[in-house]
Amino acid sequence: MGIVDSPNGHRSNKKGRRRSKRIGFHLDMTPMVDVAFLLLTFFMLTTTFSKSNTMEINMPPEKAEVKVAETNVMTLRISDDAMAYCSLGDKAPRRVPLYDPGDSRQMALSAPLRQLLKQQTAANEKLVIVVKISEKARYKHLVDIIDELNLMKIDRFSLDDYTEQDAEEIKRAG
Repeated sequence: MGIVDSPNGHRSNKKGRRRSKRIGFHLDMTPMVDVAFLLLTFFMLTTTFSKSNTMEINMPPEKAEVKVAETNVMTLRISDDAMAYCSLGDKAPRRVPLYDPGDSRQMALSAPLRQLLKQQTAANEKLVIVVKISEKARYKHLVDIIDELNLMKIDRFSLDDYTEQDAEEIKRAG
């Protein structure tokens, strides 16, 4: 609460005029500080923090070399034209659309690609999927593939560099 002091007397200046004494003023800040801390506490307790959207990726040691039979390796190459080229072992790659042709928003992988991944992992439990993506392809393609593999509970996949040999394999697919 504010307190106002009223003057008891008047002073005169040199010319004989009476000058009124200044009124003293004191403002109590306690209620305002209480309200500020109440609001601060309210907003701190009611605010929700967003969870980060991250995916855990386990990286193998750099020097480790794992031997896998060629028949247990499925290579999934992603080119810049949003097409996936799947090959099992040393067979010629098979061209599969990455997204459904009618899906303009490209929200989920195409049904043929999902079916192929399910079929191959069900037929061979030791299957390792190697994903190779072209530098010209969109980053969204890689994220969509990893998301789909996680949704299908396929945890045996690897990311590898896209080389000139992979570009030649795509040309071999036609």
